[in-house]
Amino acid sequence: MDRRQLADFLRSRRARVRPADVGLTPGPRRRTPGLRREEVAGLAGISVDYYTRLEQARGPRPSRQVLSALARALRLYEAERAYLYHLAGEVPAPLTGPSPDVPAGVLHLLDRLDDTPAYVIDAKYDLLAWNPMAAALLGDPARWPPEQRNVIWNLFTREHAARDLADPQTSAFADECVADLRAAAARYPQDPGIARLISRLRAASGEFARRWEQFRVCVRLGSTTTRLRHPLVGELALNRDVLELAGHGQRLVIYTAAPGSPSADALKLLGVVGPEWPAAQRG
Repeated sequence: MDRRQLADFLRSRRARVRPADVGLTPGPRRRTPGLRREEVAGLAGISVDYYTRLEQARGPRPSRQVLSALARALRLYEAERAYLYHLAGEVPAPLTGPSPDVPAGVLHLLDRLDDTPAYVIDAKYDLLAWNPMAAALLGDPARWPPEQRNVIWNLFTREHAARDLADPQTSAFADECVADLRAAAARYPQDPGIARLISRLRAASGEFARRWEQFRVCVRLGSTTTRLRHPLVGELALNRDVLELAGHGQRLVIYTAAPGSPSADALKLLGVVGPEWPAAQRG
């Protein structure tokens, strides 16, 4: 255990996390950058004295349970979490699941993308955050029951799923999603949400069950071209970019159109009418 470097690392990570990032009110008299020691201790479920001794390089060797709690409280990325374990002389524990908390900076970015549909999904394709343009293009997830705010679930169980999956582009997208979900199940074998989603999908959709038994595994990143049919603006040809949010088990998905194209004009119209229209259908 490297007590001195562990102490320095904890102080530096504590200074990085803003109170609003963890649901705390900053208050008018805050002088400390980031979180206070007592706030970190409270979030991690340990005593203030114990945490203070860790930051002063005079504490006992923390258990794996304490290290995991500190990693959550300090919003550590995956590499930082592994580093924390190594400083304490421990082998990093396996990740139990993707984070449900979208980084504050990413939420701010979604707000700034007022002319570009964008949303955040986790490793099992749960929709965690989205902007009004994404709701205008694909439907407003705020109106859906929480258990249905999942891209793969809607792909296989919506009203016209069988007809849509007969389309070659939609079928290829479905294959990639199922293979990606299998990769997520391997990466997070202890995550109950992933296991529950797979069980629900296998029971609800024969098409999903058939694809699941093919044992394909992949991770979908990068840029692709997709076509969507919207009930108001018609067919759109869009670029779909998927960006990994390192250390969170999340991805940012952005839709853009070629400048000056009919699809770009259609997105501008959607920006005016907002999310009041039904969801687009993949074509």
